[in-house]
Amino acid sequence: MKTRNRILALAAGVCLMAGSLTSCDYLDIVPEQSVPEESVDYTDIANMYAPVSGCYATIRTNNMHWVINMMTVIRDGDVWSGRIDDQGDLLNVNKFMYGTYWGIQEMWNQYYGMIKTANGALSSLADYAANITSDADRKLNLQYQGEVRIIRALAYYRLAQMYGAVTILRTNEQTDMRRSTRDAVLRYAIEDLEFAMANCPKLRPNEMSHMGAFTAYTAEALAAKAYLILGDYEKVETLTNDIISSNKFQLYSDYYELFRIPAKLCNESLMECQSTWFDMASGDKADVDQFFNACGPSISNAALGRNTGGWGFVGYTDSFQSWAAARNETVRTETSFLRGGTTTRYGDDVRSASIADNSSCWNGKWYVPIEQIIDGRNTYGGDNNVRIIRYAEVLLMNAEALVRQGKSGDTPFNEVRTRAQMPTVTGVTLDNILDERRMELCCEWGTRYEDLLRTGKANILEGWSADRAYFPVPANHQNDYPELKEEPIN
Repeated sequence: MKTRNRILALAAGVCLMAGSLTSCDYLDIVPEQSVPEESVDYTDIANMYAPVSGCYATIRTNNMHWVINMMTVIRDGDVWSGRIDDQGDLLNVNKFMYGTYWGIQEMWNQYYGMIKTANGALSSLADYAANITSDADRKLNLQYQGEVRIIRALAYYRLAQMYGAVTILRTNEQTDMRRSTRDAVLRYAIEDLEFAMANCPKLRPNEMSHMGAFTAYTAEALAAKAYLILGDYEKVETLTNDIISSNKFQLYSDYYELFRIPAKLCNESLMECQSTWFDMASGDKADVDQFFNACGPSISNAALGRNTGGWGFVGYTDSFQSWAAARNETVRTETSFLRGGTTTRYGDDVRSASIADNSSCWNGKWYVPIEQIIDGRNTYGGDNNVRIIRYAEVLLMNAEALVRQGKSGDTPFNEVRTRAQMPTVTGVTLDNILDERRMELCCEWGTRYEDLLRTGKANILEGWSADRAYFPVPANHQNDYPELKEEPIN
């Protein structure tokens, strides 16, 4: 018998099970040797983090699906879809011709998988809360609820960013799948984030007892991103001011190394997806599978006698490279542009473009030097973390919020430029800030396309039209659930 919320089913391999383990050595590994939720002893408060850990695992498995990576960045005019001999339909997505490309359904399912897992975790945490007897455990339970709500808010933010109007799944038993407007979805996500701001510690993720766990500042940064889309610049200013004035976050001094393995969970990170190979050449691992590998080129290092081969999707356009060169960018171009036929400062040779490529320049932010990859694994990108929200973005949001309200955004704006060894600017304008975001955040989570969309400039993109601004709800889901075709509600 078909269930009403089949379309929101969990992705394969990600199921929320409350664990029998008393602790989790790594933040986002789904607890092993777990038992079905209905069999959990909710009086054993020592296991209360298990459902939270399962939610972190969905960021690594669902949010980091390789096709989601590609689909997120290829519509902004600065990025090609890459190779043309496989996944050729991405070339159409690049031009806003969506057709029936399988990735559109995959992204939808993966994010609702995250949401269902979070809903289940909140239910489990409520059951634990009913058995708590100490104030310290009650506070911890609220903190864990906050962490889960940040993860759920991230999924809703991404759905709103990519699809516009989507379904708000308030419980996993919900049967009405009618969509809500993009703004309503963002406001719902902000409610979760406000709960997290009130109940999570005001720490950096790298200060948390569960290293890398999300904090009140993570919630503030994600809420600021949502308010930026909504156009509430006063809220953006307030939230980013609080992060900045905490003096807990700093830009990592070396932009080139920021995206490499030694800079995992540095003081610039507000939200990061963790990966690890546990310093072992084989055996257990918790990584992002093909997230990096799908998008990078093959590289080799003759001195080390090693090589690793990426699939070669996602390359930068010639026009974007020319634009960056005209700005006299050096630090950020060396970091961001991994050019075919060149040798990196680590001695890695980048393969030249082939006839199957749309670009000879790939995203260097996803490049990990071979010497940093454990010998025996050799997967492109290694066991690197994925940076989701950085302090640099907080500074640029702050600058924009200030300028939008007639104030000076020079200080936060120039902090970002100084790290990139670019000259400071006086009397920063909105266009200055949007250009800075374009360079600083290139190939990071669709920010460039989002900026074009929210500022009314997306019509410069080839093939763009207002009715194609967002991915469509997958056609088979619309056929199964007619209410998805109805006008969304506020």
